[in-house]
Formats: sequence, structure tokens, C-alpha cells
Amino acid sequence: MSATTSVKSNKIKVAGSTWAFNIIGYIFITFIALVCLLPFIILISGSFSSEQAVRLNGLSIFPQEFTTEAYEFVFRNPQEIINSYGITIMITAVGTGVGLIFLTMTAFVISRKDFKYRNVISFYFYFTTLFNGGMVCTYIFYIQYYGLKDNLLALILPGLTPVFYLLIMRNFVSGIPAALIESAKIDGAGELRIFFQIVLPLLGSGLATIGLFMALTYWNDWYNAMLYINTEWKYPLQYMLYNMIQKAAAMARVASQLGIPVENLPTNTLKLAMAVIATGPIILLYPFVQKYFVKGVTIGSVKG
Repeated sequence: MSATTSVKSNKIKVAGSTWAFNIIGYIFITFIALVCLLPFIILISGSFSSEQAVRLNGLSIFPQEFTTEAYEFVFRNPQEIINSYGITIMITAVGTGVGLIFLTMTAFVISRKDFKYRNVISFYFYFTTLFNGGMVCTYIFYIQYYGLKDNLLALILPGLTPVFYLLIMRNFVSGIPAALIESAKIDGAGELRIFFQIVLPLLGSGLATIGLFMALTYWNDWYNAMLYINTEWKYPLQYMLYNMIQKAAAMARVASQLGIPVENLPTNTLKLAMAVIATGPIILLYPFVQKYFVKGVTIGSVKG
């Protein structure tokens, strides 16, 4: 009887400690989530505050002197914003899609032990991460030899095959059993069929992880547009917003030189509003790949 009672008491203690641990864990995770979310909340709040209130009191969780002046300034030419969104979405979709195909095919080749020159090609890719021609040589090569001045391909090609992502993708491909590929060969499948029907479906977590990183890179890129794009309707979103900030700063300088008060001209709030406009849509991408992303980061980090 006493033994039965002790067993029951032990079970109750284990259940109680587990319950307490779960409560503490949930509280801790909730706190971390709120801390991570707080900067974005302050960003949105500041974008709806007046410029004078932000200059005097700084940023806060709730809007100060609620106004939409910053957004009205940004959307005074809505067609320009819509066009820049379209250019950015097209570049992000095409660059990410084509880049994933190239990366996965290359990773599939250099991970195959029956490929004679896989180490040579791997070293070639790795060598380019240590030594390259630099910005000037790359610019001359793109302009004179590729003829990509004022061409949207100049925004896609530079980020098409990042070597770092290639090495990560190779780790994912290496996790596929070689026996599976050999069995497909015995059944008469060719290399392309093996890749598209066997290898590619097994790389869901890797494609989601690398695809998210590549999409963020393309979405946030403005530097290549500054180098290669001259026509305004070809400006991606980030570079268009960058130009808008520069124009607002120039207007503020000219107004101050002419003695015109610029206290109410949105400058700080304009930057906050542009940050909301630029980061808002890409944040919606993460929930769709979250399941694969967490799994992919774990798998890609432990493979050698």
C-alpha cells in the first residue's frame, strides 16, 4: 500500500514539475517574442506620429499627435510606388526561383561522389569567396561585356548563385541517401529525372531556407540599382525610397537656407514610414516557410 502511494506521489510530482516548467517556458518565450516585436511596433507608431513630436519626445510605443503626413508624402505619386513594388516583386521572384534551380543543380553535382571533378569545381567556387576582381572590375565587366547598363538583369545576376548558400545547399543534398539515387539508376531513370522527381522533392526544407534568404537579399537590394539603373520606372522599391529620402533631405536643406521653417517637414517620420512600406510585404512571406525554415536551419547546420 505504501509503495503504491509513493509511486502515485512521484507521478504527481513529475506532472507538477513539468507543468511548472511549461508555464515558465511559455512566459519566457512570450517575453522574448514581445522584445523582438517591440522595435517594429515602435517603428509603426513613429510613422504615424508628427515630425515635431518625434523630434521633441523621441519614439514611443503609441503614436504621438497621430497623423498620416509621412504616408501622404510617400504616396503623393502612388503610381511610382506601385511600379516599384512590381519591379521588386518580379526581381525577387525570378532571381529566387532561377537561383534556387542553379544552386540545387550545382549542389547536386558537387555532392556526387561518382563525379570525378567535384573537388576541383568546389574549390573554384570557394576560391571566388576569398579573391575576386572587386567592384570596379565587376562594373566594367557588366557594362562593357554583358551590356547590362540600365537593364533589369543587372539586378538579378549578381545574387543568382551565392557561394555561401551553395555550400549550405550541398549539405542538404549530401543528406539524401546515395542508395536512393543508385536504385533510381537501376530502374532506368536519367540524371534529370532523378534530380527533378527524386532529389528536388526531398529538399523542401533546404529550398525554403535558402529561398527565404535569397528573397530577402533581392528585396532589400538597392546598391546594384544605384550602379546600373538610370531610368526611374525601372527603380526597385528600396532604391526608389532611398531617392525619396535624398530628395526630402535636399528640400529641407534648401528651405533652411532660404529661411523657411522646416519643423513640420517629415524627415524622421518619413524614414519610418518608408521602413514600414519596405518591410511589411516581405514579413508576410515568413509564415508560409516557417515550418521548413526551422527544420532547414537545423539540418543545414549539423551536416559536414
